[in-house]
Amino acid sequence: MQTRYIVFILALAPLVLAKKFKEEEKPAWAKKDIRDYSEADLERLLDQWEEDEEPLEADELPEHLRPQPKLDFSNLDSKNPEDLLKVSKKGRTLMTFVSVTGKPTRDEAETITKLWQTSLWNNHIQAERYMVDDDRAIFLFKDGAQAWEAKDFLIEQERCKGVTIENKEYPGVNAQKDEL
Repeated sequence: MQTRYIVFILALAPLVLAKKFKEEEKPAWAKKDIRDYSEADLERLLDQWEEDEEPLEADELPEHLRPQPKLDFSNLDSKNPEDLLKVSKKGRTLMTFVSVTGKPTRDEAETITKLWQTSLWNNHIQAERYMVDDDRAIFLFKDGAQAWEAKDFLIEQERCKGVTIENKEYPGVNAQKDEL
């Protein structure tokens, strides 16, 4: 008999303890129809929704909110600015532009850059490829430090006209001077 009372009281506890605003206790923005909410109202609603949530781990945050990784300058060559750039872009997204020599069709350039992308993936360099012109593609690296390793590979390719990283042009080894 006692267990029945305890179960009955425990079943009623959530109903009694649940907080329900009375109409006059609600803030003015909460009394509005949802279709009439402004951006500020929606922002307040989102803040209220996320109020009791635990903060996200550093690796789950959007890239612009992640803490900057600590840079180790002790083993860097101060005479080589590329090493400094490489270390500073570690863990950051970086885009590079890659051009194909000659006057390739879009399909031909896509085939060539797809082959380069596959070769990079086989070397454990993660790169996404997007064609932006008939002879030009963007390679997107989730880890920016890998862009310089990819650049070393790409400029050695027969049909590579050049690679641009951080507004610096690296001409392909086999590119003709008049194409640059």
